Amino acid sequence: MDIHFYKISISGIVQGVGFRPFVYNLAYKHNCIGEVYNDADGVLIKLGCKDIEVFLDELQALAPPLAKITKITQETIEPFERSDFVIRQSHDANSSTTILSPDIAMCDACKKELFDPTSKRYKYPFINCTHCGVRYSIIKNLPYDRINTAMGVFMMCDACKKEYEDPTSRMFHAQPIGCNDCGVKTFLHVNTTTIQKDTLYHTAELLKEGKLGAIKAVGGFHLVCDATDENTVQKLRQNKHRPTKPLAILVKDFAMAKKYGVFSEKEKEVLLSKEAPIVLVKKNRSDLASAIAPGIDKVGIMVASNPLHLLLFEYIDTPLVATSANLSGEPIITTKEDIEQKLPFVDFILDYNREIINAIDDSVVQVVDEKLCILRLARGYAPLHLKLPKKIDEKVLALGANQKASVAIAFEDNLILSPYIADLDTIESIEHFQSMIANFKRFYNFDFDVVLHDSHPAYESTKIAQTFDTKKVAITHHKAHLLSVMTEPSECVSFVFDGTGLGEDGELWGGEVFVAKERKYHFKPLVLLGGEKAIKECYRVALSKLFEVYPLDEVMELELDVVKRYKSKIPLLYHLFQSKKNLKTSSVGRLFDMVASIVGVLHEQTYEGEAGLRTEALVGTLTREKRFEFTIQEGVIDIAFDFFASDFVERFYATLCSIVITLAKQEEKKVLFSGGVWQNKTLLEFVISELQKENIPYTFNTIVPINDSGISVGQIMEYING
Repeated sequence: MDIHFYKISISGIVQGVGFRPFVYNLAYKHNCIGEVYNDADGVLIKLGCKDIEVFLDELQALAPPLAKITKITQETIEPFERSDFVIRQSHDANSSTTILSPDIAMCDACKKELFDPTSKRYKYPFINCTHCGVRYSIIKNLPYDRINTAMGVFMMCDACKKEYEDPTSRMFHAQPIGCNDCGVKTFLHVNTTTIQKDTLYHTAELLKEGKLGAIKAVGGFHLVCDATDENTVQKLRQNKHRPTKPLAILVKDFAMAKKYGVFSEKEKEVLLSKEAPIVLVKKNRSDLASAIAPGIDKVGIMVASNPLHLLLFEYIDTPLVATSANLSGEPIITTKEDIEQKLPFVDFILDYNREIINAIDDSVVQVVDEKLCILRLARGYAPLHLKLPKKIDEKVLALGANQKASVAIAFEDNLILSPYIADLDTIESIEHFQSMIANFKRFYNFDFDVVLHDSHPAYESTKIAQTFDTKKVAITHHKAHLLSVMTEPSECVSFVFDGTGLGEDGELWGGEVFVAKERKYHFKPLVLLGGEKAIKECYRVALSKLFEVYPLDEVMELELDVVKRYKSKIPLLYHLFQSKKNLKTSSVGRLFDMVASIVGVLHEQTYEGEAGLRTEALVGTLTREKRFEFTIQEGVIDIAFDFFASDFVERFYATLCSIVITLAKQEEKKVLFSGGVWQNKTLLEFVISELQKENIPYTFNTIVPINDSGISVGQIMEYING
């Protein structure tokens, strides 16, 4: 059979995943000649072979585990003179369509080598190979070559260079390769002393003594302490300005994880996956510090997935708090200098001398209906690549919302969602948001033809959109939510429940039911006493609901904790209620605030969604029959609350479920869920179970976050589909 010559272009996640070494070995297997190299669009192969079909079949079927091929094109070329097959130096280009690879948990082969005393990487805290380790966090530019990463300043020793050039080694062209001789070094800073030997042992000893430290992880520093030490956890909360928001714990392995959380098989699978996220599960025991997750029945757990963390657990046998090192509301810190300046309360800093180029938090997920449901898209999953339903000619930037900010870009048939950024409430988070946009421009080396933003004029993301000298399009918040599910909306009745967002009529929405893309139903608007103050001060929403039902003198006599606690404020708030000069919202999120305050578990929130978590912890047995009465008239949903019901929370959950079932039957369409309220696993799984009984199909966000982090995806979907 004659040799034929081809040029093959491969796009997708094909850089930083061992793809060129894979192609090299595949070519060697089939006696092919030619070359392979990274270019701006992915990987390019110039190939001389006898059977192109077999080669292409195996190229796709046997690709490396971290690779994701999105497109392959081939064309016949003129014959070339070669007698072998080689990996060539990467080619730069003016633009790029390469998909960035996320940072991935350590593979079993690296874990085995990490603890092999005969290996030069024995207990090397930064071991990696072509199948695992850091990627996105160290990339400066594309193509993905060592010189374009934070490893570019580290010279390989002869032994590492030999493995790097050996096609039979799993280190073949592993760009972050290193060892104890030539690789990254750790430094432990305690007061004015710097320790360079046995740093992880000394770190563990400090943690055992009840010290609070900052430890540099993959995408930034963690604040770390013994998760069973009440005093140190309280110290962390006080200094981080995070009074009650749950803290995640880091454990050595699943054996330790199951001591502190109750895991289904699916939750175990996700916990131990290559993405290694924080998984929210039911608490299993009480010997964690009570300050870890006060007032709720869940805990976020992640396993040690990088070699530094795993080595730390060689010297300590308790779970550790591992929360982003920052002040509440600010981005994660990536440098020792910023730790010293912003978090001077830490007792020690464990640093290393490789720069973090792209800061990234830990992902947070839960399992709902046996499906992965991402709440914070970050390390392991992001940047997230999705395929658009059709090709587009423009290059589009979507700026999302204001809370849980993310950005997304779209070009050709690609959509790429950034990692979680932050709430855009501080100068630092706004700067981080802008740097994410700049990073995408740098990676893909093109200007945007269109900038999409939320319709709320006061959002920082909207203000940033106005700085672009290009076409700008506003997309309404809740329409973006429903389209973020990436399901054909005409087939659905969509329940978009969240905290707040500007509606198409200029009012504050948050409890909307769409048929196709038209809002057909909504909850009766609540009065927000004091405007935006009511978003954090739940008692204001509770009192406004009481004012709807009772005159002032009767409210003052009600045997409710919210009345007793805020009695002195009630006359003034009632006067404000009567003035009719208040913001209103149809938000279901605010209904949860009201419920939490009525039952007395929460009157003032310290973090978004706290009311939902607090009420969820109170839920007992749920049945659809145990509900409040409600009416749906002229599209307005009105619940008749019994404020003195002993099972108030359960009845509220059952009422929301009954509303969904009623409208789903009425509209005879698939049910779609989106919006932050549906992060409430108890509510969502209860509604799903009732839909299943009625044989009603349903869908909800899984890989794209169900909260505002998914808004940028929905903005793009609305724009391209009109």
